Amino acid sequence: MDKITVVCPHCHKTNAIPRKESYTKANCGHCKQSLLDSTPVELTANNFDHFIANNEILTIVDFWAPWCGPCKMMAPTFTNVAKNFPLKASFVKVNTENEQFLGGKFNIRSIPTLVLFKNNREIHRVSGALDAQSLNALVKQFL
Repeated sequence: MDKITVVCPHCHKTNAIPRKESYTKANCGHCKQSLLDSTPVELTANNFDHFIANNEILTIVDFWAPWCGPCKMMAPTFTNVAKNFPLKASFVKVNTENEQFLGGKFNIRSIPTLVLFKNNREIHRVSGALDAQSLNALVKQFL
């Protein structure tokens, strides 16, 4: 059976799971919590590279800052859209105020900026707040 590698959103351990069209249950082999939890994960410079390199599913990174109005406006949309893609896409957030190294590494010049990664490489980016319909369409385009 074909497998995919995903990073647990809770303990950040790597898991190999069977590739399926949809999942009703999938738990982390380490912490036993659900891999279907699609709540966006806050990443730092300490865990960013591990998370991106070990996730074979599409990963959408929201580069944001707490003082940014459009970022705050888009945050609930980002969280809600994430619920539509359990084990299809991973939604993560990077606070550029706290993680200036990551903002510089990825040449983030405006926020919010969404950067999409697949197989450990950047495949697309878009700057500016997106509504739910636009974000859903963007994710589906790269699945």
